[in-house]
Amino acid sequence: MKTGTHPDYHMINVEMTDGTTFQTRSTWGKEGDTLHLDIDPLTHPAWTGGTRQLQEGGRVARFNKRFGGLSLGKK
Repeated sequence: MKTGTHPDYHMINVEMTDGTTFQTRSTWGKEGDTLHLDIDPLTHPAWTGGTRQLQEGGRVARFNKRFGGLSLGKK
């Protein structure tokens, strides 16, 4: 394997939004740096089942809400 072609992996600390931390290997930062997350599985609607998506429905519901009164056929 060639030397100098792969990034330097080292241990960093990751701090979640609730303050919990864990260690992982990464190419980000320097050895021992702490990565503070703004969005993580504890707060992001994709993982928490956000209410906005449930209230508005899917793409078809939004389309029908916007264009439901239009008719494409001849009268």
